[in-house]
Amino acid sequence: QVQVVESGGGLVQPGGSLRLSCTISGSSFSPYTMGWYRQAPGKRRALVATLTGGRNTNYVDAVKGRFTISRDNAKNTVYLQMNILKVEDTAVYYCNDITARYVWGQGTQVTVSS
Repeated sequence: QVQVVESGGGLVQPGGSLRLSCTISGSSFSPYTMGWYRQAPGKRRALVATLTGGRNTNYVDAVKGRFTISRDNAKNTVYLQMNILKVEDTAVYYCNDITARYVWGQGTQVTVSS
């Protein structure tokens, strides 16, 4: 059974950094374009970063230059390095491929607050 587990969230002050991890067990994701999504309170889940199997990346403007998505196919893990965090980055963060082929995990809460 495929399981998606996100981790690495927490409480951080504005300007701080966090590194999120997403491990997918029971399936190899190496050929798929993976993405990190976030859902802020009262808003719909939205895609913020994608990474193809060929290592091409794409980011929404709100996180461009601050977030970096990467992957370790041998570990079936996707990462999201988040720097210069802002209050508006507060959300629950999820990963999935861009077609949402996996059952959504629990996500990991990121709270940016002074």
